[in-house]
Amino acid sequence: MSRLSLLDLAFFIAENPASPKHVGGLHIHQRPAGAPDDFARALYEEWLTHSAVKAPFNRVIEFLGAGLMPSWRSVSKVDLKQHLHFHRLPARHRDREALYALVAELHEPMLERKRPLWEVHVIDGLWDGQFAVYYRMHHAYADGITMARWGAESLATRADDLQLRPVWATDHTRRRSGGSGGTGLRSLSLDRALVAKTWKRLTANSQRAIGVGRLTAMLLLEAMKLTKNAIAVPFMASGETPFTGKATPGRQLATAALPMARIAAVRKAARATLNHVALTCLDGAMHRYLAEEGIELDRPITIQMPVSLRKPGSKAAQSDAGNKIGIILVDLAEPTDDAYVRLRNVGYSLRNVRNLVDSVTPEAIETYTILTGVLGQLADMMKLSELVTPMGNCTVSNVPGPEERLYLKGAPLMEMHPVSTLPPTHLLNITLFSYAGQLYVGLVATDTLPNLGRLAELVEDEFRVLEAAVS
Repeated sequence: MSRLSLLDLAFFIAENPASPKHVGGLHIHQRPAGAPDDFARALYEEWLTHSAVKAPFNRVIEFLGAGLMPSWRSVSKVDLKQHLHFHRLPARHRDREALYALVAELHEPMLERKRPLWEVHVIDGLWDGQFAVYYRMHHAYADGITMARWGAESLATRADDLQLRPVWATDHTRRRSGGSGGTGLRSLSLDRALVAKTWKRLTANSQRAIGVGRLTAMLLLEAMKLTKNAIAVPFMASGETPFTGKATPGRQLATAALPMARIAAVRKAARATLNHVALTCLDGAMHRYLAEEGIELDRPITIQMPVSLRKPGSKAAQSDAGNKIGIILVDLAEPTDDAYVRLRNVGYSLRNVRNLVDSVTPEAIETYTILTGVLGQLADMMKLSELVTPMGNCTVSNVPGPEERLYLKGAPLMEMHPVSTLPPTHLLNITLFSYAGQLYVGLVATDTLPNLGRLAELVEDEFRVLEAAVS
């Protein structure tokens, strides 16, 4: 048995049919030159033969564990036909819109908890002889950075390397969870005993308690407007946007892409980081999107932003899977039409946040993440998400990906798009993912958010505006 960390446990506590807690990736490949039309189908059939499933892809969540705390149980055999699926787009619907619609539909349902929490979908029949692979796995398995690395490790760096390395057939952990047996499964709820156990773990560590006290003091000073050097105060974001509310089960997907070489030129001209540039574009795009929807904000947009809690130089590949992240609130720029001013204000905010995160223990950030998440979940469960001031306006994360072109049995990987999850009360999640000279922006939202594709267009447009402002 392998006990879940507090953050991994929180993903199960917050999960429901309207807000599943799996994350995914959409890979678009070009068939190799001279490959037959059934290349993708043959790939799927060959994948089915790789049945030696390794950790964590052989783990099942078990809620009836010792001390009531859930744990992972390794299973000896995994039926790959329950996890690998093949699809073909209809002949009349082979464009990007049809692909995104199918992926959004596949992304909607919760993963079946009676078996390992992952799926892989091969999608054939795309435009220009291309095919796609959509992966999804539960967020409790690992954080986004770790999952991205697993995905890259399953691919080749040369077109002539035809060996298959399925992500589920590679051992990604140094220590394995032993044991079999154990039978009962039940739905996880916020019952008093489980909350009490979680709270005990939250407060048992003295470093955690000291860090939480320091962080609380900083937030109090921020709330009283005595400082402007800390992370944003929870439940202070604008409630006037369509980005927050009660989530519905339906999903939609849109993407944007920004050339890394042009981003590098902006960074050099403005002495900014990648995060500064990307968040400036997102901030400007969201303000313009809201304006087109008839909404003008008089305060900054507040985002929830994951930050890595791994120690510098640590290698997650040599430890158990799981999440080593915190999720903090960040105010972006005050509303402005000047892209350069917005860039400077976003940079100032991010530098202050980084200084704060570095000044407290990782345990404090983890505790803050869990407690604010529980508050957001309670607001969602009590149907207060459309009545109370939201925790933040949306979630934005940045996951670094491979710089070089990758291949799958000789098929070049042309695009890598992140497909993320929605936190409680949030109807929009934006994930940045860099790959082979492009920064891909994946936007996932409930099907009630209007004009998601327009928001993606505005991200690319705002980058052009920023380029002009710093030139």
